[in-house]
Amino acid sequence: MNSNNDLNSNPMKDINQYWKQLTPEEISKNYHREFVGGLWDQLGKLQFNFLQSQGLLPEHKFIDIGCGALRGGIFFIRYLDRGNYYGLDINASLIDAGKIEIQKENLVEKDPTFLISDKFKISDFEMKFDFALAQSVFTHLFSNHIQRCLVEISKVLSPNGKFFATFFEAPHPGYIDTIHQIPGNTITNFDSDPFHYSFKEMQTLGNYAGLSVSYIGEWGHPRNQKMVCFTLK
Repeated sequence: MNSNNDLNSNPMKDINQYWKQLTPEEISKNYHREFVGGLWDQLGKLQFNFLQSQGLLPEHKFIDIGCGALRGGIFFIRYLDRGNYYGLDINASLIDAGKIEIQKENLVEKDPTFLISDKFKISDFEMKFDFALAQSVFTHLFSNHIQRCLVEISKVLSPNGKFFATFFEAPHPGYIDTIHQIPGNTITNFDSDPFHYSFKEMQTLGNYAGLSVSYIGEWGHPRNQKMVCFTLK
C-alpha cells in the first residue's frame, strides 16, 4: 500500500470535527466505523453496487474522494484489479484504520494507493481516472471547497470519465432555511455543516470547473443524499 501527504493547512477544520485524529486504541475498537457515519455494511455495499450499475469494471482506474476508513473502499478494492484503487482523505488516522481493514480482509496484495490531502490534490497521483466518487463529502463542505474539488477532478478525469458525488438537495439556489431531510432525520443548512445545495448550484460549480453535470437524484441513500454526475465538457 502506498501513501503520501499534503497536509500543511486545514480549510475544513472550522467546518466540522472530521479532522480529529483517532488513537490506535479507538481504531482497535472499530470506533472509526461510527466516526465516518456508521451504516458500515449498508453504505459500503450501496456505493459499490451503484458504481457497478454505472459501468465500473475491474480494469478501470478509480479514485475514492473522502475514502475515510474504507467503508466503501473495501468493496472497491476487492473488486478492482490490482493497483486500480486510489483513495484520498484529509484524515490520516482514518486511512490508518482503513489499512487495518484491508489487512483483515486479506486484500493487501491489491496494492491500493492513498493520499492525505486537505486541498484535493488528486493530480499528485499522476493518474487519469475512469471513475471517481465523493460519497458524503460535499454534504460537509462550503461551496468554495466543492469548487476546489471540482477543479482538481477536472484535471484527472479520463476523456470518458465520470465523477459521481452526493449532496443534500435544496429546492432552489440560496435556500437559507433549514431542511429536514427524510429519510434519515438529518437537518441540513445553508451555511453550516451539514450543508444543502440545489442542483442548479451544483451545475454552476461544475460549469466553473469546465464540467458538465447531470442529475441522478434518488439512488437509495438511507439519509436522503442525492446523486449527480460530473463529466468533462
